[in-house]
Amino acid sequence: MLSACGGGDGGGSTTGATGGPTPTPTPVSTACTLRARQDWAAAQLNEWYLFSDTLPASLDPSPYSSLDDYIDALTATARGQGRDRYFTFVTSIAEETAYYNSGSDVSLGVRLATDTTGRRLAVIEAFEGGPALTAGIDRGTEILAIGTSTSNLQTVSSLADAGGVSAIVTALGPDTAGTSRVLRVADAGGVRVVTVTKRAFELTPVSSRYGSRIIDYAGHRIGYVNLRTFISTADPALRTAFAQFRAQGITEIVVDLRYNGGGLVSIAKLMGDLMGGARATTEVFDYETFRSEKSSSNLTRYFSAQPEAIAPTRIAFIGTPSTASASELVINGFVPYLGTNMALVGGNTYGKPVGQIAIDRTECDDRLRIVAFATQNSARSGNYFSGLATVVPRTCQAYDDISRPMGDAAEVMTRQALDFIVGGSCTPITMTASARSARAPVSDESGTLLTPDKPRAAQRDVPGLF
Repeated sequence: MLSACGGGDGGGSTTGATGGPTPTPTPVSTACTLRARQDWAAAQLNEWYLFSDTLPASLDPSPYSSLDDYIDALTATARGQGRDRYFTFVTSIAEETAYYNSGSDVSLGVRLATDTTGRRLAVIEAFEGGPALTAGIDRGTEILAIGTSTSNLQTVSSLADAGGVSAIVTALGPDTAGTSRVLRVADAGGVRVVTVTKRAFELTPVSSRYGSRIIDYAGHRIGYVNLRTFISTADPALRTAFAQFRAQGITEIVVDLRYNGGGLVSIAKLMGDLMGGARATTEVFDYETFRSEKSSSNLTRYFSAQPEAIAPTRIAFIGTPSTASASELVINGFVPYLGTNMALVGGNTYGKPVGQIAIDRTECDDRLRIVAFATQNSARSGNYFSGLATVVPRTCQAYDDISRPMGDAAEVMTRQALDFIVGGSCTPITMTASARSARAPVSDESGTLLTPDKPRAAQRDVPGLF
């Protein structure tokens, strides 16, 4: 079993840090029939689910045509209370392992968002090594029409009018290598038609283009780091970024987590340690707390010394309602230590102060992610199901300016974060951003991140990935 903390989209996102409690073996049939899988899932939930009092005393699985639907029904009460918004789910062991180990994914290699009307589609991020960026499609590109050939292009607005977001998702095709789509796109270079073919690539958690830099701003030298997702390959990239900051005496930093839906707790802990150069190894980074009868699994994480660590005096965390779980764990972890010397910049975060464990049924390639523990900072604060905007002492509202690269000092969110660092004033974040669809976090000015009804493993932690 793996302890976990993810959840960028409403489907909830999984993460997995090795270690954690050992589950009690549950005898199950080796046959992977739907009923056998349903019975197995119910047994694991009854043993480990954090909100055990919300589980039905019994629920006949017969009316449910899929394992996903049955799990959703079992957790419906906690979801209605806003405590488990599809964070408990089943996924593929093989698919999830490939993603968390290396960022492996098959897609166009972009993050997509619709505007507030749902009738326009924009690329808000393009990933290095992905087919879309290779074809010249980058942040700020608008997708006007989608087809399988130039003769059957359908405009995004007509797709939305006919079937809403689901029709747009369907038009983009299955996430299998070799799937090609013809796109009419518009960007600074004008309108053109391109063909992009989905293929496997490894998503890099820290961009080689803008993921880490030092910005000279208003007489200050400020470190900037953008983390896309908490996966294993983020370890060397984060160490490299912070080693650069340390070598140049940087103590003021901007940490950009604006679309980061979560990931491995182990990487969240590393990120905390890299910003914990002033923290003693006796000081708490976070608490992990299971339900009372599983209290033997509770865990306290202390700061650990890292050779690349810095001792920040001010941190601006960039977030949006797509910023979730492991991202929120990191932000919340510094509230007791930095207080008003840190700020949340952008919009309110998603609100997922809980984490999942993973229980595998290898013969069926089933990995059941169960919300099993709550996370709290050293002050035992962790009840931020409505987001961190009311938890972080300082907040600064800003919109996501997709006309400019992230990390550009002129990009609105980045500029507001830099302004906070140098002592500028700002407008506090309101809570209105938290009024969003459970399955589709909002990305501020960009609208809504495009999210399928059944996101695959990578899409849970990289919301909007296609």
